Amino acid sequence: MIEKFGGPAQKTWWEQHWFHALLIFASAIPLLYPTVPPLVDLPGHMGRYRVELDQLNHLRANPYYVFQWQLIGNLGIDLLIIPVAKIFGLEFGLKLITIAIPTLTVTGLLWIAREVHGRVTPTVLFALPLAYGHPFMFGFINYTLSMALALCGFALWLRFERLRAYRTRAIVFLIFSPMLWVCHIYGWAALCLLCASSEIVHQHDRRGKWLPAFGYAALNSLSLAPPLLLMIMWRSGHVGGQTGGWLISHDRGGWHSLWAIKLAWYDETLRDQWRAFDAFSVSFLSMLIFVAIRNPWFSFSRNLAASALILLFVYLAVPYVVFGSAYADMRLTPYVFAIAIVGIRMRPKASHRVRTVLAVLGLIFFAARTAGTTTSFYRLANGANSALGALEHVPEGARLVSFVGRECHTQWYTNRLEHLPAMAIVRRHAFSNDQWEMAGAQLMRSAYPQGPLIVQHFGRDPSQMVTQPDCKSELWHTLNWALTNLPRDKFDYVWIINPPPYDPSLLRGMTQVWADGPNRLFRIDDHQALNLGHAKDTAP
Repeated sequence: MIEKFGGPAQKTWWEQHWFHALLIFASAIPLLYPTVPPLVDLPGHMGRYRVELDQLNHLRANPYYVFQWQLIGNLGIDLLIIPVAKIFGLEFGLKLITIAIPTLTVTGLLWIAREVHGRVTPTVLFALPLAYGHPFMFGFINYTLSMALALCGFALWLRFERLRAYRTRAIVFLIFSPMLWVCHIYGWAALCLLCASSEIVHQHDRRGKWLPAFGYAALNSLSLAPPLLLMIMWRSGHVGGQTGGWLISHDRGGWHSLWAIKLAWYDETLRDQWRAFDAFSVSFLSMLIFVAIRNPWFSFSRNLAASALILLFVYLAVPYVVFGSAYADMRLTPYVFAIAIVGIRMRPKASHRVRTVLAVLGLIFFAARTAGTTTSFYRLANGANSALGALEHVPEGARLVSFVGRECHTQWYTNRLEHLPAMAIVRRHAFSNDQWEMAGAQLMRSAYPQGPLIVQHFGRDPSQMVTQPDCKSELWHTLNWALTNLPRDKFDYVWIINPPPYDPSLLRGMTQVWADGPNRLFRIDDHQALNLGHAKDTAP
């Protein structure tokens, strides 16, 4: 539905299709250089895809993992990688899929603006950098892909509304909504919220009363409901996943109220490498929304304002973990901002000069964020490439245990190496102790090694993360503790990445086979348990 919009009829430069194409292309620039996109969880996902693809193609099976297909609402790239990898291979294919996520997000935001306002407003430019929000940087790729598709789907919903093609819309979304649910349940839920809120406003405008508006909106949104049947099947199985987490540590030491953490998530909406730059960007977007509320030059699309408020309410209401997926609330913050900003429009009293100034400022903001992200990814990719040189010296099928250094408490800047050890699964079909296991979140589990000490401390995420001895109230082991208690008979190699200070005597019985800067690869020659007489830092 196009709402009334004041302003000149002639298209300005920020409304031209060629300019929109440039914006979409520019959103891919940060990801062009890195071989492995520097997103925290992405290498871990790649390890799972390697096991999945080898099993499907009847190639050499990784004996350390079991992949079992189940219907869950988190299979987007797990399914998409199958045809893409046949053409491009796993690593380059996943890079192409990853590039598609921000470009689809930008496309969706521009399309929504055009459907709602009848044109792309200058303020939309400020929303485009949110395609590289915190959830994407964290490597939640199924989720961010589903949200990009949800934004495009919402724009299509609005277009069908504008064309009054209600029957076609119902047919299309009867097919699209289950596909989106399979990609990730959160994307489908977001699409339902966006479409339903828009439909309520539309029905209210037609009928003048809220109660009938809710009823008719519910009827018109039934084409989005089929995934409810899939959800019943999912939640009734053993892969349903847990929901909860109203009191969490947030990796900051000690326990914190979820409400305090929600304020931190807001501050970290555009978190990358430079706290001042990232926090200023969020404050700037917040100020833009505040000015749009107060200044007579601006108004808001009523249906997008309703959508933004509903997303904000959901963000405040949901816990930390939903259906096995952690950071459930944090994932929403960029999209609350984006929908609110796309909803801003200029009143007729705003002159062409004011609109042009806003467009120029929006373009500068977009260019600055894109340049910052590109610089960040370039540096992070070089750091990852340096550490990945170790894999040339790891034999096929090796039992590899990795330890990645982590700062005391959560720092704004991260090197995003936490799951880089999973590249040993991708490139060497090895064992890596970085894989996470959570019912409802993914379909691979470790089949090796066995034993309570190994399963708890050396078999899965977060056993690969280590810190220095003087860190207090942390979840991670110290590197000294890990090297002291490592069951050497279960592993062949030790990969140390960006480590904190540690006692080199704990490497007795190992041979260094590779080094690059602080990164080291050791072959375990003496597989007997390390006996120091007394162990330092014996507690994590």
